[in-house]
Amino acid sequence: MNKEIAKIFNEMAHLLDISGEKIVQRINAYKKAAAYLESLPTDVSDIYKNDGFKALLVPRTIGEKNAKKIEEYIKRGKIKEFEELMEETAIRQIITHFFQTKGLSLQELKENAKKRKIVYSRFTKPAKQLLELAGSIEKAKEAINTVSSWATSRKLDYTIETVFKKWLELDKLKPKEIVKKPFYKGDPMIWSEAKKKWFVIRDGEWLEFADKQSTVEWKVIDK
Repeated sequence: MNKEIAKIFNEMAHLLDISGEKIVQRINAYKKAAAYLESLPTDVSDIYKNDGFKALLVPRTIGEKNAKKIEEYIKRGKIKEFEELMEETAIRQIITHFFQTKGLSLQELKENAKKRKIVYSRFTKPAKQLLELAGSIEKAKEAINTVSSWATSRKLDYTIETVFKKWLELDKLKPKEIVKKPFYKGDPMIWSEAKKKWFVIRDGEWLEFADKQSTVEWKVIDK
């Protein structure tokens, strides 16, 4: 149970971060509690069962608020505030994930937003539409991942709207296959399984490769 609650606390810290929480101590409190639970050798539910609520309190690590959340999870198997936070930040989560597939870290995204290089309101409507279409945050993220891999492999740009356009063919979108093939002085090479040797194809002829392996050049070929 320790890891389950720690995962929730880490996720709550992340959700507060992407939502623009200004009280850093609040974020750090969840991270501290999560780290403590992950390193705790005894199951926190046993501690609670044997010694009660007060045993959940840890000076400078787990305060009363987070201890109550741990108690709530032990009793109900969920934390109401976490579920509410997930719902409140759903659109922001999708927008953040979209930019992460573009290679932007959360910190870079925040800095760009402050400088007005990225305007969140521009992405709110399509993110909301995608959430409604996908039915869940996770499915929306998966759809973005699929489009991202497909577009990136073809050096194409993509937006959240692209996911809508490709929605009915998501299962058919595959990243462009990238393979490496050997060349010797500009001529393609081929391996003969029968003779267990490499050959260089030059002007239609198969010439046995007799140079050093270091002279072989492997080039990326798009399929």
